[in-house]
Amino acid sequence: MLAAKKKWVPRDEQLDTTAVKELAAAIDEPVLVARLLIQRGIQTAEEATRFLHPDQQPLLDPNQMHDMQRAVERIQTAVMNGDQITIYGDYDADGLTSTSIMYETLDQIGANVNYYIPDRFKDGYGPNQAAFDRLVAAGTKLFVTVDNGVAGNEVINRVQAAGVDVVVTDHHELPAELPKAYAIVHPRHPEGHYAFGGLSGAGVAFKVATALLEEVPQDLLDLAAIGTVADLVPLTGENRTIVSQGLQVLRQTTRPGLAALIKAAGLDQSQLDETNIGFGIAPRLNALGRLQHAQSGVELLTTLDDERARALAQQVNQLNEKRQGLVKDLAASALEQAQTPENQQRQTLVITGQAWHEGVLGIVASHVVEATGKPTLVLSADETGRLKGSGRSVEAYNLFEAIDPIRDQLVAFGGHHMAVGLTVAAEHLDDLKLALEQAADQQNLRENAQVSLPIDGELAVADATLATLERIKQLAPFGTDNPAPTFQLKPQAITQARAIGSDQQHLKLQLSDGKNRLDAIGFSFGAALPAVQASPGAVQLVGTLSANTWNGQTKPQIMIADIAVSGTQVIDARTQRLAAHQFKAPGVYLFFHQKLMTQVKDYLGAGAQAVLVGASDQDLATVTAHQPVVIVDCPDSLSDMSQVLTSIQLDQVTLYLYRKDSVYLTGMPSRAQFAKLFQFTRNQHDVDIHRQLTQVAKHLQIERNLLIFMIQVFFEVGFVKISDGVMNGVSDPAKADLHHAPSYQLREQQIAAEETLLYSKSAALQAWVKGQAAVKN
Repeated sequence: MLAAKKKWVPRDEQLDTTAVKELAAAIDEPVLVARLLIQRGIQTAEEATRFLHPDQQPLLDPNQMHDMQRAVERIQTAVMNGDQITIYGDYDADGLTSTSIMYETLDQIGANVNYYIPDRFKDGYGPNQAAFDRLVAAGTKLFVTVDNGVAGNEVINRVQAAGVDVVVTDHHELPAELPKAYAIVHPRHPEGHYAFGGLSGAGVAFKVATALLEEVPQDLLDLAAIGTVADLVPLTGENRTIVSQGLQVLRQTTRPGLAALIKAAGLDQSQLDETNIGFGIAPRLNALGRLQHAQSGVELLTTLDDERARALAQQVNQLNEKRQGLVKDLAASALEQAQTPENQQRQTLVITGQAWHEGVLGIVASHVVEATGKPTLVLSADETGRLKGSGRSVEAYNLFEAIDPIRDQLVAFGGHHMAVGLTVAAEHLDDLKLALEQAADQQNLRENAQVSLPIDGELAVADATLATLERIKQLAPFGTDNPAPTFQLKPQAITQARAIGSDQQHLKLQLSDGKNRLDAIGFSFGAALPAVQASPGAVQLVGTLSANTWNGQTKPQIMIADIAVSGTQVIDARTQRLAAHQFKAPGVYLFFHQKLMTQVKDYLGAGAQAVLVGASDQDLATVTAHQPVVIVDCPDSLSDMSQVLTSIQLDQVTLYLYRKDSVYLTGMPSRAQFAKLFQFTRNQHDVDIHRQLTQVAKHLQIERNLLIFMIQVFFEVGFVKISDGVMNGVSDPAKADLHHAPSYQLREQQIAAEETLLYSKSAALQAWVKGQAAVKN
């Protein structure tokens, strides 16, 4: 069995089918589209029309936003006076696009304007006192913040008190006490009347630009769309209009920097969509602030110099590749820590490293959460002994509330339900770990740890077509609060399955309903391959429908979000050689022979457990169904194997079934061979078995290991005596049936076991294992 990583939750368990049909008829769309709309809370034809055509919807009046008029007037006064205006931005994609929008707008109206992007590592997020002081000393008379400022009370209040005005434009959560800025432009300000509160920083900057220019600046919509998608704000309401119209501009953008970045990312500019922004453009812009100062990001977005644009785009692309490499390496180290026996018992994880790059720790934490399902902090220790880093969580665990009670023991701390940043002294690390575990108990994490995966319905393989995809795309742009529809698929069989990618971490499948075939790809699902191959007819998956173009041919495909395989998974990994890497994965490794277990026990990785079958019944009793089980060596009898399979419930069992020397291939000695040995023992005396065995085997023309077995049988039935390694025949021995010798019976059992377990075809082996009583089919 391969359990789903997430809890699959159908959206339409109580869906009114009559209402679906009525809406479909009212808007002249297929039932599928109507059902998806209703699942998103859209009930009327009027609401549906607005939702399906966001590019045709008017943008809201920016002057309805709090302090908009006051901000515009103050900026205009600074422009007329020729005062130096400094835009104080942020180092992520939303901050860079916000800064670019505001910079181009002020430059267009004749402002004396520059911009400042704080350094993530020196200035931190938001207003920094030292940075503001330097800018004031350099002549700044007015600050305009973008994508930050509402939480900058101390700095902004001090600057205001010194006679330098600050206009805050922001979209982040409003603190209990707001700064005493000259103006605060915020879509959710409690004293405002703006009809949509979900704007990004770039969206707010775009509204300020609209108010300043007294018209919608169409040429800035591409930047606004990038910032909106990158910052994961809701893709509902006005954001849908901004992104829909922005994508149209982006597909035809004449910005040299964007065009060069799109090309460097390997994207088709004419076909750009929100997915390309989220996974192609935004990560590259974010890489700047993660690895170095991001000031050049604004230059990339605003330059008119083609050559400079190409150089900056290449630099950004190289930084993104470096960022990917760092994340890959650190995530591997972090996941190895996550699998230690101690961490496997924990509900939460605190992963630590030495001198890890601070800029990617949040991404690494996300990777660990995705792989383990556990809230995770990833911290890097510096030379002072302090540990600084980021944390990511799951729906069922409020990470901020878990850490907040020990805030006074931390050097720095901030964040929200799903993500935090913090610095802790080494002596308080254990206190932090304890607080996380106590909060996990208080929040009932163990019972609610599995993340929910909403499902919009089932999709048959035959219905997963490009035509269906075009209907679904009517609900785009997709993103936060409007995710791409997710479907459950139950193929009759998986006709092809393989791991892909340079590290074989990804999974590619071909689904079949007996007539139609459909490709599916799962990024980071490569570990599911053995389970899929073991039970190709018992696979279910959840994913989104997309298109894949290769060599000029476009085909539908499923992007896998989760996968499950029912029944016990029997993985045929039979081998004639054992290597250290075969014992690194967490799980239970079962041995039938003490000698082999002793030889390989030191190779067991973190989270791996060795159990000797037959040593104690309690050992097998400790094996739980969810633990992966590996049967390392071949038992001496089928009954030994059955005893294991009937004693424990198995979700997944991998069969190495290693045996150094095969008795099945050698077989049983013939009657003539036994007679030859019997005659030899009557004629030869004082045979030193240890020194002369090879010579005797050659003389009798009997394979050496087979001869050892025959001598053992003779010893057991009383045909020979052996003392201190010297063999002599017994004169006039009593008649005996060789078949009754324990060694003879054991060899018969070994041959039968090898025939079934080692030399049967894979399908027959899997069927035999699944046929045992305790194994779930």
